[in-house]
Amino acid sequence: MPKHKHLRIGFVLDDTLDTPDGVQQYVITVGSWLSRQGHEVHYLVGESKRSDVKNVHSMARNVRVRFNKNRLGIPLPTNKKLIAEKLKQLKLDIIHVQMPYSPLFAGRVIKATEPKTKIIGTFHIVPASWLHSAGARGLELLNRHTIKQFDKIISTSPAASDFARTVFGIDSIIMPNPINLKLFNQKPIYKKPLKIVFLGRLVERKGCQLLLKSLVQLQKQYKGKYEVIIGGRGPLREKLETYAKKNKLKKVKFIGFVDEKDKAVLLAGADIAVFPSTGGESFGISILEGMAAGSRVTLGGDNAGYRTILADHPDLLVEPKDSIGFANRLQYFLEHKDAREAAYKWAKTNIGQYDITVVGKQILAVYQKEI
Repeated sequence: MPKHKHLRIGFVLDDTLDTPDGVQQYVITVGSWLSRQGHEVHYLVGESKRSDVKNVHSMARNVRVRFNKNRLGIPLPTNKKLIAEKLKQLKLDIIHVQMPYSPLFAGRVIKATEPKTKIIGTFHIVPASWLHSAGARGLELLNRHTIKQFDKIISTSPAASDFARTVFGIDSIIMPNPINLKLFNQKPIYKKPLKIVFLGRLVERKGCQLLLKSLVQLQKQYKGKYEVIIGGRGPLREKLETYAKKNKLKKVKFIGFVDEKDKAVLLAGADIAVFPSTGGESFGISILEGMAAGSRVTLGGDNAGYRTILADHPDLLVEPKDSIGFANRLQYFLEHKDAREAAYKWAKTNIGQYDITVVGKQILAVYQKEI
């Protein structure tokens, strides 16, 4: 197929497109890049209201549930006639499904797809526990017949690829989650005192409570000047603020929700950006954002997804449940400017491979090969 052919591409996502979670970021980042290359991109998604993205087709009602230590929307049964009419109208060359998926929406889109339309998938998750793995096995049974219709499947990390193979029987190629480096093109902001920044949802899995526990230990053993900024919202905020007050963590400031456009500046001012997730991470977009924005040090919880990015620099991986070890690592980087600069240089050397201009071309090549 000539590489200059413009494609009609439909991204399929069971959940809403309104939240800034990892899968939604993937869909928007890849879809926006494809649009800039001249391709026609549509989003067939769960209940969504955003108006800043063109061609969003909100096709399924959602209910919010907890899965894999996260909150997400799952679709209620979607009208099969509505799906068939939309696909007939759009005449798509490619359907790109975010996986795993529900048989009640994405599964019905797959069934209604005409043979000439190629079906590509991206597998995003690893289980946070054996219970979530068991739930995924049940989903595999429900989707076994539609999985056979895929022409090619991508996994965002080796961990996701292993899970896709062992639970779903899927062979996949590995391509990382991309990031738009232009959106994080910031010069580092050097201001005293040194800053530790947490940015993420205030839920158990993201580990903010473990960070606070380590800060109690750090406050006991380190008398240097620093401040801690906690950015994000979630159901644990009140509990976390109460813990900080009870333990007299005077250097901790909760700033609440951080808009996407303000992320880069906040992270550029971080001497240590810390993402102490305990598990359930298939990749680590937040790690990439810290590296791209110019955080001097980007620390991640030692889980399968974050190891995909940070394995070559193990000093940047911490065991969040080991509060003493966690505090010692924070103290080390607070005390050693040379270590902060070395981590910064490593990040800048390695971040380019994740840019959407690189990963986008890889995904487009998959499309073109299948057409």
